[in-house]
Amino acid sequence: MDIEQAFGIVIKKYRLERSISQEKLAFGASLDRTFISLLERGKRKPTINTLFSISEVLEVKPSKIIQDIETLIQTNKKLF
Repeated sequence: MDIEQAFGIVIKKYRLERSISQEKLAFGASLDRTFISLLERGKRKPTINTLFSISEVLEVKPSKIIQDIETLIQTNKKLF
């Protein structure tokens, strides 16, 4: 599993736990909804600014998202 795929899985997990649509996440983070979809599918590489914007909307520390990505890559397990 690569970093982009892991990032997508992690942000989708948090988004669904909070019952936030891709559209609402995109709007809150000043991003396009299609970009959120591409991120969740591991098709785009997020910038540090994107990570911080998304984490603010999801109310999760950026460091927690990175920690979850590291865990997912190291254990290669599925979160859902």
